[in-house]
Amino acid sequence: MLNLVKNESVKLLKRPSTYIMIALIVVGTILFGFLTQWLHSNSKNDSNNDWKQGLQQDIELYEQEYENTNEEWYKNWMESQIAINQYRIENDIPPSYVDYSMWSFIDESSLMITFVGLFVIIIASGIVANEYSRGTIKMLLVKPYKRWKILLSKYITVILSLLFLLAILFITAAITGALFFGLGDTNAVYLTYENGQVIEQSLLLYLIKLYVLSSVSTLLLATMAFMISAVFRTSGLAVGISIFLLLVGPIITSNLANHFEWTKYTLFANTDLMQYLEGTVLMDGMTLEFSLVILAIHLILFLAISFYLFNKRDVSA
Repeated sequence: MLNLVKNESVKLLKRPSTYIMIALIVVGTILFGFLTQWLHSNSKNDSNNDWKQGLQQDIELYEQEYENTNEEWYKNWMESQIAINQYRIENDIPPSYVDYSMWSFIDESSLMITFVGLFVIIIASGIVANEYSRGTIKMLLVKPYKRWKILLSKYITVILSLLFLLAILFITAAITGALFFGLGDTNAVYLTYENGQVIEQSLLLYLIKLYVLSSVSTLLLATMAFMISAVFRTSGLAVGISIFLLLVGPIITSNLANHFEWTKYTLFANTDLMQYLEGTVLMDGMTLEFSLVILAIHLILFLAISFYLFNKRDVSA
């Protein structure tokens, strides 16, 4: 199995597209750093000295909005923001924009995980289908390995590519942030709202959790793309469906959650595991354990279909 994974990884690293993806992540992060530095240099003023007054104004605004909205997820979010802002004022903990640093930039760079997701979906979509389009599937299957091991090695390679690209993004964001904004306070904390109270946690630990948990939807969609690639032997269909769901799935789910109770059993209602760390649960009755079970069911279903059809169908051509 180890040799199969190594072989798949080598094939992936030999593709020019892999290095293009890495370059786009690195260059995109650096350009984002330049843009962020420019925005901060143009917005510096004495208002940062009055951050407590600004947070108090935000609290008053949230309290007004809270009474005028019926969307449960929005009310939960505002409730958490009110509590966190009050905690900052009472404990003299300024928000990140007051003392912007490497940590703040790493946090904001998590927005680029979506692009990592696009690249991983492309990898997952082609890792099986390309064997058919290039006619190399016959040579692969004549090796003394069972089909399920061959397919499993490809799926493991997809997971490793996700972890690798996430690491590239995190490291690039850390270096860029340190060069542009300084290291900041190494003892900085992140405030989260859990079970009705504000909790302090390590900022580094939070950022690692942010990057890992934010990539859960990518993992599920990459697995879906992997399944489509294995079943239909075409990467185009897998890429199209998966990217479409990556971009619009959460939006559709958020709207459905306001009207239908069954929405909490769908995939995209559970992919955002950060909601449990930030205290902004999408629907009542949802817990971290509940979401993990739903995600596990979807993951097992996607993989079961992939392995069953890959093993049973004629793949000699």
